Amino acid sequence: MTVTLIVGADRGIAHAMALALHHRGDTVIAATLGEGADLVAEGVDVVPGFDVTSDDAVAGLSKRLTAEGTVLDRLVHVAGVMFLDGIDTVDFDDARRQFEINTLGPLRTIRGLRDHLADDAKIGIVTSRVGSIGDNGSGGDYAYRISKAGANMVAKNLSIDLGKRGIAVQALHPGTVNTTLLDVMDPSVKEQAKSVLVTPEESAAGLIEVLDGLTLETAGRFQRTNGEFLPW
Repeated sequence: MTVTLIVGADRGIAHAMALALHHRGDTVIAATLGEGADLVAEGVDVVPGFDVTSDDAVAGLSKRLTAEGTVLDRLVHVAGVMFLDGIDTVDFDDARRQFEINTLGPLRTIRGLRDHLADDAKIGIVTSRVGSIGDNGSGGDYAYRISKAGANMVAKNLSIDLGKRGIAVQALHPGTVNTTLLDVMDPSVKEQAKSVLVTPEESAAGLIEVLDGLTLETAGRFQRTNGEFLPW
């Protein structure tokens, strides 16, 4: 049975992934910042109070996995935040927070838990298409773009270092997903984006399919839920 750790499963994409994998019979460990009561009610194993900016939180989860003898077949890091800005409105404190969560969060978590990964494990780091330098044709959103571009480099580096153990790592674009993360968008912009919005459940299904098909040969890249590879 596949054992999957999903980080950031309080709501949205990660929450939908946790439920989908649980319902198909996988063993799911859902790391949540809150209590994750609704996941517990569904029978999902929840690790509450998991803060990706905390070394102590990662160490505590590592200790628990050791005590339980748990080996992870998959680790999916979804936790993230978004604050939108322009060249004149960048808030550097917000930028540092996004970098801490979106970029260093997956590195801290995966580095701290790497000894619990099976030698043929798969890792997905959910970033965003806006972190693609090659795909950037509109500018703006400085802090969020920078943090996600950094997360892409984290994924690429990990794919090389952990690939030596047979572990496949991929940066993943979930699509434009209708979650609370989009609440920071201007309502008129969000209205214009309606035609491309997908539900968390639709995004989760695509991400699961991509991870199901991930191999060492296809790893170390930036991939959409439809399987398409994006430029860095």
